[in-house]
Amino acid sequence: MSYFNVSVKKPVLLGAIAVLLLMVIAGCSGSNNKAASNKDAQESASPATATQTPQAAEPAVGGTFIYGRPASVTSLDLHNQITSNNAFAIDKVFESLVAFDSKGEIVDWLAKSHSISEDGLTYTFELRDGVKFSNGTDVTAEDAVFSLERHLKVGGPLAISAKVGTIKAQDNKTLVITLKEPYTPFISELSNFSNGILPNNFGGVSEEEFFKKPIGTGPFVVESWDTAGDLTFTKNKFYWQEGKPYIDKLVYKLIEDDSQAINQLKAGEVNAIESLALQNANEIKDGADTKVITNGSWVTEQLFFNTLDEHFSDVHVRRALALALDREGLTKALTFGYAQTANSLLPTTIPYNSNDTIKALNFNVEAAKEELAKSAFPNGFTTKLLVASGNSTRAQEAQIIQAAGQTIGIKIEIESIELATFRERFFAYDFAAMLNSGQADSPEANSIIAFQTDPEGFSKSYWTHYTNDEVTKLLYEGQKTADGDARAQIYTKLLQTLADEVPYIPLYYPDVLKGIRSSVDGLVVLPNGSARFEDVHISQ
Repeated sequence: MSYFNVSVKKPVLLGAIAVLLLMVIAGCSGSNNKAASNKDAQESASPATATQTPQAAEPAVGGTFIYGRPASVTSLDLHNQITSNNAFAIDKVFESLVAFDSKGEIVDWLAKSHSISEDGLTYTFELRDGVKFSNGTDVTAEDAVFSLERHLKVGGPLAISAKVGTIKAQDNKTLVITLKEPYTPFISELSNFSNGILPNNFGGVSEEEFFKKPIGTGPFVVESWDTAGDLTFTKNKFYWQEGKPYIDKLVYKLIEDDSQAINQLKAGEVNAIESLALQNANEIKDGADTKVITNGSWVTEQLFFNTLDEHFSDVHVRRALALALDREGLTKALTFGYAQTANSLLPTTIPYNSNDTIKALNFNVEAAKEELAKSAFPNGFTTKLLVASGNSTRAQEAQIIQAAGQTIGIKIEIESIELATFRERFFAYDFAAMLNSGQADSPEANSIIAFQTDPEGFSKSYWTHYTNDEVTKLLYEGQKTADGDARAQIYTKLLQTLADEVPYIPLYYPDVLKGIRSSVDGLVVLPNGSARFEDVHISQ
């Protein structure tokens, strides 16, 4: 997903996030200026750790937690969604066999253990005892078979990419998945929200009826839902982590403008906000009643080019703009120490990122002019940059990019439109260039790479339509190669080609930032931008 911000993948958004989920705003590691540490939250991310480590004090129980978010939840069908506004609600209702913790490590979740055969073809999962759906029925291996087979049938934006041979319930608690050929990212991809477990045959209701008020194993259950407004969850009284969640209700409150979100956080009208603009981080960190929680993210903020566009189909034009742009200066000016300049597509929180070794096109105006002279537009041209409104950081990024283009004769008109229309436009390839972010759905290099380089994938190389046969070949080699030096060499070669041909310019890796009231503890911030609320408790 990669999810986009939205989270992005095969993805991403997003699938992402890559899953890619599409991001509205984001965040990553490397900052020396982090606010309140997320260490405690990270330590409690694993259910094993949480149950084995006694609480220093009994957390307060009850209350309603109001979470300000920039976009409403429009669907809870886990197999058909990719954007973060939906994904980060789906993952409160459905849970997968394995998950990732706040450090990006894969941990057993609904499965108490799993094993992978030496040939990489057979995956065996043992389900936890006592796990129930929110309607009180037991979770069985047949439920997992139904869920994963439905995902294979639907496909969707975060489709299961492995070539699956069979999915069988060996007994009531044992699930066995056999692949037709090795696929290294598989265990990581199973941790995606899109591989959550739902009841066999939708619990006896229609698909349409089921996803209006879904039944899952997650800590929360949908109580009320306005697809153009707020969503209210209530606690799942059958949740398998004993005593959790501590809060009674979780409200996703729609606040589209980040300035309004800040004001409501300060006033105590919300307990936390999902998307904290980077320029507001220190203000919230130093507030009398507010604090900031950060974590390294799986997000890369980027300038994307539509390679079908008259101008940006020319590699020399793309290279010229990359050389004209001072990415390090942009990062310092806009992120206030909460981000790291990006040289590679992969965030530094993802293995094989090569950020320190990739030879990116760094700021050099004279070289930029020489590059443009090699293009079909040596005297420059006029183009447009598409930006979603309501995001002040993106607005400033656009202005800096506009100024960079002007230095070499590229006149850039900024087209700022509301988020829903923005998505419609780039999904339809109706843009020349746009600002967005790519985000991994899982701690796997393939998560972002597949979403942003596969011209035949769901996102058509993240809606850039970038096509390079050698890159596609390396993409597939990376999927089949076991972790180690050989896989690292594949991704280094692939990422260097992207740095040379720049179908997108990686700008920076932002931290995940959550603005939160000081009276709240236990919020676990995940590197994909989502959060876990089962440990949240509110002091009086």
